[in-house]
Amino acid sequence: MVRAVEAVERALVTFGPPIYVLKEIVHNRTVIRDLEARGAIFIPRMELAPRGARVFFSAHGVAPAMWSEAKARGLEVIDATCPLVSKVHLEARDYIRRGYSLIIIGHRDHDEIIGLLGEVPAGTPVVEHAGQVAELHVEHPDRIAYLTQTTLSLDETAEIIARLKQRFPAIVAPKAQDICYATQNRQTALKIAAPEMDLVLVVGSDNSSNSLRLVEVGLNAGTPSHRIDDADAIRPEWLREVSRIGLTAGASAPESLVQDVVRVLQQRFGFTEVEEAGEIQENVRFILPSEVLAAPAANLQSH
Repeated sequence: MVRAVEAVERALVTFGPPIYVLKEIVHNRTVIRDLEARGAIFIPRMELAPRGARVFFSAHGVAPAMWSEAKARGLEVIDATCPLVSKVHLEARDYIRRGYSLIIIGHRDHDEIIGLLGEVPAGTPVVEHAGQVAELHVEHPDRIAYLTQTTLSLDETAEIIARLKQRFPAIVAPKAQDICYATQNRQTALKIAAPEMDLVLVVGSDNSSNSLRLVEVGLNAGTPSHRIDDADAIRPEWLREVSRIGLTAGASAPESLVQDVVRVLQQRFGFTEVEEAGEIQENVRFILPSEVLAAPAANLQSH
């Protein structure tokens, strides 16, 4: 997610505005407003970009038909698809090429799943919860594989996979887990910390799947948990009789938003001690799209 945002920032520096972005580059309202202020134009449909314009594909990936449409309109595409999402697309194409039926685990209306469905035959089932597994019908039950959206709940996904293995003993798993390392790390850390907290706050937008999953992790631990867009969304009544707050954030939430929440909790609400709990180091870094690598980094603004 950070990679995609940095790619748009660099493009604005290198090429100047306007830079068009198909849908939201990441699911975070603050990031979108910031990029709009710098000259990015977010469009829900490709035809809204002028012919020959420079257009970003978001971190969530797109269906192959979008590439064909962009070429037909003479658009210059910069692909900011998360490499982990690209991996799932490659897996889908490989399974289809080898004659497997596919089951996709994820949320049908999420941009990532919409893009992935463009890679697979029409009618490929999307499983959103474990209860749907019993109703599945696939063409080749003895030659079947599953793929998952990268921003899902680890626990919920594990339950769905267990049901799939019971129903289809021959089902094949991806070579490596599809769920994003950042999503997994945050959920794991919160599962450790949440039971010790009186309240969990998750910084993230309401259309951020991984932010919503973090709220679920907190609630599943028995701790009152709320998603907030920013520090202004904190409700004083949440903090009554609360002495320990667990604070985490969705993968696309800027660090500046998190630090602003910390500052408000300290200065306005009197939570003076800050302790890092369940910290997991994230050392994975992905190279930026080649079209923007030449941007002068010194001119970029950081979040």
